Amino acid sequence: MAARTLIRLFLQADAQEKSFIRSLHSLLGFYPGNLSLYKLAFSHRSLALETVGGNRLSNERLEYLGDAVLGAVVADLLFKKYPFRDEGFLTEMRSRIVSRENLKQLAMKIGIDEMLQKDAGPGSYRSMYGDAFEAFIGAIYLDKGYAVTRKYLLSRIIRPHVDLLEIESTEKNFKSIILNWGQREKRNVLFDTVSEDSKSRLITIRLSIDGQEKATATDYVKKKAEQIAAEKVCKELGLL
Repeated sequence: MAARTLIRLFLQADAQEKSFIRSLHSLLGFYPGNLSLYKLAFSHRSLALETVGGNRLSNERLEYLGDAVLGAVVADLLFKKYPFRDEGFLTEMRSRIVSRENLKQLAMKIGIDEMLQKDAGPGSYRSMYGDAFEAFIGAIYLDKGYAVTRKYLLSRIIRPHVDLLEIESTEKNFKSIILNWGQREKRNVLFDTVSEDSKSRLITIRLSIDGQEKATATDYVKKKAEQIAAEKVCKELGLL
């Protein structure tokens, strides 16, 4: 039914509409049911039109939905792939996969950057391509349901474009991130040992900025404790 409807719409469409339908079919690998959802997914807020009620139509609501669906699919995948890893590892892996930078790269790999309708330069909204990717996932979910969306993400996005082994082996150096930030911002970042328990061998590290304590962390390995403290501060400062 969707295919017949789409063919009818295609025959009635102008050149620009036909180009959109072709691009969308290539991107999805199947016939869409509701074209208006995908048009909305590729409508950036810089081009949002105000409706009679004062609302502005853009892809932001679809982005919210797509974020939740994407998170659920990735969480399920990681839970099954790593049955013996703890919650912290799974959370970190999911965060890296759905990070704004990674979603931006995925969006550009599959051509969403070319389909996005916007009235802004690439630097105006740093996350617009990643946001559009999430909105696109939200559109698929509303159009076809969770099972089709999950299959699409696994077969056409994650398997061909996401290297889980590489993501797993790439550990962020949070200490380097905060030290580099300190150099750029001319701030004094200091790591020092607060205590070292001779019995348990636990080491507590304090991270201070300009003489003010920002975080502490404890581990059996000094470098690990420094990384934990640095990660806390990086998140607090929005550096991740």
